[in-house]
Amino acid sequence: MHHARRSLVVAALAAPLLLGSAAQAAGPSVDGKVRISTAYVIPGDRVYPEGITADPRTGDLYAGTFEGGAVFKMTPGDRVAKEFLPARGDGRSQALGMEVDRSRRLWVTDRLTGLAVYDIPSRRLLARFTVTGQQARLVNDMAITPDGTAYITDSRRAVVYRVTPEQLAKAQEQGGDTPLTPAFDLSAVVEPHAPDSITLNGIVTEPSGRYLLTVDMTGGDLYRIALPSGRVEKVALSGGDLTTGDGLELRNGTLWAAHPITDAYAISRWRIGSDGRTARLTRRVTDPALQTPTTLLRKDGKLYVVRSQFDKGGPTGPGTPRLPFSIAAVSGL
Repeated sequence: MHHARRSLVVAALAAPLLLGSAAQAAGPSVDGKVRISTAYVIPGDRVYPEGITADPRTGDLYAGTFEGGAVFKMTPGDRVAKEFLPARGDGRSQALGMEVDRSRRLWVTDRLTGLAVYDIPSRRLLARFTVTGQQARLVNDMAITPDGTAYITDSRRAVVYRVTPEQLAKAQEQGGDTPLTPAFDLSAVVEPHAPDSITLNGIVTEPSGRYLLTVDMTGGDLYRIALPSGRVEKVALSGGDLTTGDGLELRNGTLWAAHPITDAYAISRWRIGSDGRTARLTRRVTDPALQTPTTLLRKDGKLYVVRSQFDKGGPTGPGTPRLPFSIAAVSGL
């Protein structure tokens, strides 16, 4: 986010794209093997879904929205998602990066305020972490390591925040707002960009928690953050780069990235070296049926991809979205 998702698209990257009827049909063929279909429908005419995560115990999916911050629950077997958390609840204006931890807590980021943690069974707000100061911020994607520590990217400040289980317990006990403080500052490592550029975006954890991988959306680089030291290295990419890389998913040495690119909506697939220091592009699929994909997750052999339609009257483009908003299922990738 590891799913969530997770992220905002650079305005300069998005522009209107007229989608043909074939791209809107269920299950169009891509490259002869990959198939894209609609897995879930999200109600609402201006929700603009952004992040996604899964509850490993139940198989339920959760999608956050850019407009208003509502969170929708998607249950296997039910095509239409149901509202789980209302828009603008608990001061939330957006729901971007999301994760479900082992204790069935739902973690949700808001780009301007910070992070909120909810108990799934009761839907009760457990703790809230806020970014302090007046500096520009974009609290974005997150990943939770096996020890229960959450790491969250800030796409304006090029930092990674950290919330440990101990900090969560203390924040829950004290109530109110707890400061969200940076753990790792990558501003001196990330390639220089224009002041308003989006840098760190998607973030994932290696399964055992040895390191994190995070993408610089504007520069197209992938960075490895060793844990717990925080040592940062640029991953050596071969076969391509990760320009416009948004949400990431890492499973069994394979990394998938969503690319909400103008006129070329894409998903790329990479093979990660055993030490996380190399990544080789193995496939890239482009299709308008992806509808500005912001993030994705792997479940039951498929990728579930958020179709944000950000460039259709959303945060990065004029026009009108094609309703209903939806989550795509991508098989064969």
